[in-house]
Amino acid sequence: MPDAPAGYRLPGGRINATPEVFILLLKGGGVTSYLSGEAVQTYEKALALGKKEGQKLPALETVLAEERIFSPKEMPLGQVQIPLELIVGTKMESRGNSFSKSFYPLMELHTEFSDKWIRLYQTHLDEGIHDPILAYEYMNRFYVVEGNKRVSILKYLKAATIQGNVIRIIPPLTGEKQKRIYYEFMDFYRLSEINYIWFSKEGSFSRLQKLTGKSPDAVWSDTDKIDFNSVYTRFSDEFRAKGGDNLPITAGDAFLSFLEIYDYEDLVGMGLAELRQKIEKSWEEFQLLITDDPIKLQMTPAQESGTKKNFFLRLIPMNVPKQRAAFLYGSTIRASGWTYAHELGRRYLQKTFEGQIDTTYYENVTEDTAEEFLERAVAEGNNLIFGTSPYFLKASLKTAVEHPDVRILNCSLNTAYRSIRTYYARMYEAKFLMGAIAGAISSNGKLGYIADYPVWGSTASINAFALGAKMVNSSAQVYLEWLTVKPEEEIHKDFQKKDIRFISGRDNLSPSETGRHFGLYRADDDSPLNIAMPVWHWGYFYERMIRNIMNGSWKDDAPSEATKGLNYWWGMSTGIVDVFCSRHLPIGTARLIELLKKTICAGDFNPFSGILYSQTGVVQKDKDEAISPEKIMRMDWLAENVIGSFPKMNDLKEKAKPMVLLQGIQCLEEKS
Repeated sequence: MPDAPAGYRLPGGRINATPEVFILLLKGGGVTSYLSGEAVQTYEKALALGKKEGQKLPALETVLAEERIFSPKEMPLGQVQIPLELIVGTKMESRGNSFSKSFYPLMELHTEFSDKWIRLYQTHLDEGIHDPILAYEYMNRFYVVEGNKRVSILKYLKAATIQGNVIRIIPPLTGEKQKRIYYEFMDFYRLSEINYIWFSKEGSFSRLQKLTGKSPDAVWSDTDKIDFNSVYTRFSDEFRAKGGDNLPITAGDAFLSFLEIYDYEDLVGMGLAELRQKIEKSWEEFQLLITDDPIKLQMTPAQESGTKKNFFLRLIPMNVPKQRAAFLYGSTIRASGWTYAHELGRRYLQKTFEGQIDTTYYENVTEDTAEEFLERAVAEGNNLIFGTSPYFLKASLKTAVEHPDVRILNCSLNTAYRSIRTYYARMYEAKFLMGAIAGAISSNGKLGYIADYPVWGSTASINAFALGAKMVNSSAQVYLEWLTVKPEEEIHKDFQKKDIRFISGRDNLSPSETGRHFGLYRADDDSPLNIAMPVWHWGYFYERMIRNIMNGSWKDDAPSEATKGLNYWWGMSTGIVDVFCSRHLPIGTARLIELLKKTICAGDFNPFSGILYSQTGVVQKDKDEAISPEKIMRMDWLAENVIGSFPKMNDLKEKAKPMVLLQGIQCLEEKS
């Protein structure tokens, strides 16, 4: 029988032997097993790591006591595949004294603990560890009750998972962000039984469910789980290999951002080399996740900072190559007032730069066909592309990542990307003026407001109209209705019953439509009388973008911070938004509106300045303060003199739901 390696002092005495195998003797003097020198050396290495780390394992009982959870609610989960990286401690504090923070051993060699660890390691080498451990899960972290040495060995060997019988401890739902995220995780786990992905932002688990092509309550099949594990494991490995652990985000956060660019189904069958390449291309988008405020708003063109500079920037160098710009429309020019407004902008652009630019457009582009049209636009040599609908966001982002030399802009609000830029107009400034007109000429103070989609920006327009009306008429009340909930005819009947004669309707009509129910109008019996209308002059914006490219100042607009994406959000001072008034407007009111317009354009007045009240209370207390542009953009409250509410998601017309899911204000889904 072989002896122990020379020099080893075991509890039974000093034994000289060969280095390959030795006999382990316990204090009782009995021979227990043959153990390899490799197993002992492995323990010594693990012990050295444990001593170097020093920190002991946390205990669940301590964690619960610190959070004052003394009678926890428990839920058995059965046998679970536990990611070893999520096993962070033991249930009882006393059991954790034998291990460092990473589950390396702390007990010296020649102890009963080391004997059991070494023998278990030898067993794993011979036949593997198969018995499940017993553990508690709390906040998606696992604490071992039985099986600490099994965990220690497998963690040392860099194994991925271990089987365990798990009992979940459910914390009380509080206002803490992490607790809210955990409750979202539990809903997701109920459908998927996936526990190895985590997010740092609320709403991410439901977004993951959607981006993997599943309805909110769809249960994951075994095939779904296998496919997802394969995709996510490959992604997270590559993400970490590129340095993702150095970013203050989770691999799950980055993966969700990746799914905003590339379709999940395409990733399932994607090879590792291609996946690695796409992660490399998308890295700038991951950096936006570092901050909770990744949007840089440009409120006015940067060139306006100096008259002399502005003059020279308007001069186009002679050697600039001819530009090609493509426009993607979500409808036809004749069928949509929104598309028609952008088409007028395209025509203005073509005329302004005649001979220096070629433009083209594609009609009836949908969310499903957007990528096809974008690739076509790139193939046809367009170096600038304007997508005029939020429906084109994902396709625009993917195309921009794949073609970094092509400049792509999308007409949307409150979105942050590095690869594309977004643009919109501060229509709320025009709506404020229209509200002031309506309040001034209404005899009973009852005003109607017909809104379209409850998306970012629309709330600011509603509230600005209400504030403008109240400024000139303290008793003014604005009755709010939604075209995406009710037919326009029904809305008009409701307004008539309430003796509401002055109404703010749609901003514009398409060329194929007849009638005069747009802008601010008086609802007469025979025919409405148009009083004022807002104007979107997209041509001014498109002209400025072309000049920026031609004179080389496009790069000057780009945020210097890697964690910011650029949103252009220009207002009346640039001419992109205006109000046209009817000759029927009283002279005094017309002069007031002109004065208000000048003060807004000069930056001397903000419609959302001073003390402000919502339907539920004070929004702003300081009479000398103004709401920031970021808060105006994300406004999710209604002014106190607005009669009405945001629609529930389930009440929206089916055709409106996709747009609201893309750009809808956050409170809508909570109310559905």
